[in-house]
Amino acid sequence: MLDHLIKGATLVDGTGAPARPADVGIRGGRIAVIADPGTIQEPAAGTEDATGLVLTPGFVDPHTHYDAQLFWDPYATPSMNHGVTTVAGGNCGFTLAPLHPDRPEDADYTRRMMSKVEGMSLKALEEGVSWGWAGFGDYLSALDGRIAVNAGFMVGHCALRRHVMGPDAVGGQPTPEQLDAMLALLHDAMDSGAWGLSTTQSSTHSDGDGKPVASRHALPAELLALSRAVGEHEGTQLEAIVAGCLDQFADDEIDLLVDMSAAAGRPLNWNVLTIDAAVPERVPRQLVPSERARKAGGRIVALTMPILTPMNMSLGTFCALNLIPGWGEILGLPVPERIERLRDAGVRAEMLRRADSKEAGIFRRLADFGRYVIGDTYSSVNEGLSGRVVGDIAAERGLDPFHCLVEICANDRLRTVLWPMPTDNDPATWALRRETWEHEDVLLGGSDAGAHLDRMCGAPYTTRFLGDCLRGRKLVPLERAVQMLTDDPARLFGLRERGRIAEGFHADLVLFDPERIEAGPATLVHDLPGDSPRLDSKAIGIVSVRVNGVETLRDDRVTGAVPGTVLRSGRDTRTVSTK
Repeated sequence: MLDHLIKGATLVDGTGAPARPADVGIRGGRIAVIADPGTIQEPAAGTEDATGLVLTPGFVDPHTHYDAQLFWDPYATPSMNHGVTTVAGGNCGFTLAPLHPDRPEDADYTRRMMSKVEGMSLKALEEGVSWGWAGFGDYLSALDGRIAVNAGFMVGHCALRRHVMGPDAVGGQPTPEQLDAMLALLHDAMDSGAWGLSTTQSSTHSDGDGKPVASRHALPAELLALSRAVGEHEGTQLEAIVAGCLDQFADDEIDLLVDMSAAAGRPLNWNVLTIDAAVPERVPRQLVPSERARKAGGRIVALTMPILTPMNMSLGTFCALNLIPGWGEILGLPVPERIERLRDAGVRAEMLRRADSKEAGIFRRLADFGRYVIGDTYSSVNEGLSGRVVGDIAAERGLDPFHCLVEICANDRLRTVLWPMPTDNDPATWALRRETWEHEDVLLGGSDAGAHLDRMCGAPYTTRFLGDCLRGRKLVPLERAVQMLTDDPARLFGLRERGRIAEGFHADLVLFDPERIEAGPATLVHDLPGDSPRLDSKAIGIVSVRVNGVETLRDDRVTGAVPGTVLRSGRDTRTVSTK
């Protein structure tokens, strides 16, 4: 007997093949049978009529930070609401394990680092996570049997360094004995199921003390030794972030990424490839590592987002504005002193100069303050400004836009919410995106879901992209769009029997209404441990989500089932050839 039968759906199976009507039967968590409508005779415990609906594989998000959130939110919301059934975590060099059992202060350091570098609520990290593990395998076991999505995790370089070197991990170099211990720890993590190594060399990544995170102090020899260790395990990967990921790679960064992938003989992915027709030289430069890696026996894959992710900013809390060269020094001051400095015309002029300089890289596009929209305000003098464009207000007041924005924010003691309008929403840029997506070493993803919780909401990229493909710009046909969200990332990670609707594959499935599928606007909710805020987005048109055959979501409401699997390297992933 089948556990469930979905009848009359429009099947888009993830391979890119033309959509077709089909009945799909599920048994034992896997797809048991696919047949023409009305031809399955085997009885089923449950059936549903899916006429007019599209059935696809579950979406695979290749870059998330759900490492902590899964402990208080096993449903990985809002990603699962938007059809994501498998998430890749442990990215950017940051993981919650391993932790040294004899140094309880390491957990506090990790919490403060994750709060600073990934924008997670410190209170939620303190109250929502048990922190009762030491080894990476212990961490994975703590998630076993309690999550609704499938989840695989890289092991973070920062955690390895901290475990072995203690506080010397920041600023120090390992002795030969310490490097051996780091390698042993990495091998142990992969033996336990870690997907491989993630690391960062990005200048934007600082810990809770404001110092460069541990992996930024690693020299190439250390990174290559760790990469070679990854290549000794089945079904593993590399993920790396360098400063040039945000704009254009330097020569030495290209050398490092190529050497790491070649040393491991494993794919390496990085994020995020930003595509803008106003900077036509960026995409060719960012794909140079991919071209060189293939010649050197490696493979380097760039992640890129198929939507414009709205960003929630302010001058009062850490956000992307802090990453503009020279701005962090001003925006990190106590609020009264920060306001005083921001009201200084000379200070503002220097900040604008730095924001428009070449060294600002991708952050240059944040400097058009006339295009910012005012969000929530908190003082009577700012009443009526919400939803208005700064440029219009500045013209009324006879001020330049940045000065006007500063005065508005100062009236709210810098609590004002700011929404920068995108500068890369033109037809030429969308055409360039469409062209770039078809490159063999470009993959959709990079949501950062689970991180930067009150600053951005990238999780809904799946439904927003599909809605755009069906009823908006229609840049790619539905069949190709689904493949880009399912089979393509599944193949990159070597996921066994996932990413397609095929007989014998795991029944990770999404059923949606093609006339309605979309993502709602980002809204601020207070549902984290400690009543901390985050941005959420409703899924529109998603009828049902199944993970390993069990329904986890119906009409944007979680069912309470937790059928997800902690995906372990080797057992749940196979080695992906770089040849």
